[in-house]
Amino acid sequence: MSNPGEADPEAPRRGDLVVIGGAEDKLHRRTVLREFVSRSGGSDARIALIPTASSLGDEVVEVYDAVFAKLGVAEVIPVRPGSRDDASSPAYVDLLEQATGIFMTGGNQLKLSAVVCGTPLGEAIKVAHLRGVTVGGTSAGASIQSSHMVAFGPGGATPKQRMTQVAAGLGLLEGVVVDQHFDQRNRYGRLLMIVSQSPQLLGIGIDEDTAAVVTHSAGSRTLTVAGRGSVTVLDPARMVTNAYEAPGRRPILASGVVLHALPSGSSFDLDARLLVTDGADRGAGAEEAAEHVEARGDLRRLVRDVAAADTSPSALRRRLARRSKGAS
Repeated sequence: MSNPGEADPEAPRRGDLVVIGGAEDKLHRRTVLREFVSRSGGSDARIALIPTASSLGDEVVEVYDAVFAKLGVAEVIPVRPGSRDDASSPAYVDLLEQATGIFMTGGNQLKLSAVVCGTPLGEAIKVAHLRGVTVGGTSAGASIQSSHMVAFGPGGATPKQRMTQVAAGLGLLEGVVVDQHFDQRNRYGRLLMIVSQSPQLLGIGIDEDTAAVVTHSAGSRTLTVAGRGSVTVLDPARMVTNAYEAPGRRPILASGVVLHALPSGSSFDLDARLLVTDGADRGAGAEEAAEHVEARGDLRRLVRDVAAADTSPSALRRRLARRSKGAS
């Protein structure tokens, strides 16, 4: 008989979580979406697609259907409740029964929470995750996976009182608050504000085209970073703050927060709150090396264009032609 709090060795393994910071590449390498598909069963994957947060209607379904088809997914099943009544319908819940992966698109996270959380569909997502189904989501679909979800609020590097509000998420990632588009929209301040007000939470900020992949093993949770950007983890366990008394909309004190900036390949123990691997020994693959070569070429062209700032395009072409002839 196992002790309380220990993992049951006979219990099914929880599914992985693929928490994407938004604006994931859908046209070229598709690194983070490829990661989600692989963890959902690859060519045998049956993806339940929940586009409720999006305002694009059938268009967003068509986009992800095409992308997942390119990645070899066997079937994409649209599950689009527009109200809590829809999300309470057995017809929607039943669509998750055969899914090997569940993916929630971006859009309005407060709408997604208002429609799904606390409904039979929301419970079905949690049950599916417990039986081993991979759950992924981008932007709004990322935020809702945590126990506490950023509802809305402006960006900015300085934490200020009342700069954002928090709503309840699905709770797949407990004890955590997730923010997305993190570096691109400068959301450091609002995540700092949240953990200052709730220092029991771990703050996780995910850059665009980047995924925090969470796996469960022996009762512990490991976050591994995939994609182009970084995942920022704010650990406020020993912080000093005046968030409980700072006046409205004024900067707040947040001292002693431990910051972890995790690039692709890094792994982090969410429960021990410690770095596992830094990913520094991962060599660049052929595709990544080719991207660096292309980037260097773009930089050379940019420098050339800047140097010829006052030169007409025709004069620049003649100059380059002469240079090319002289080199031959």
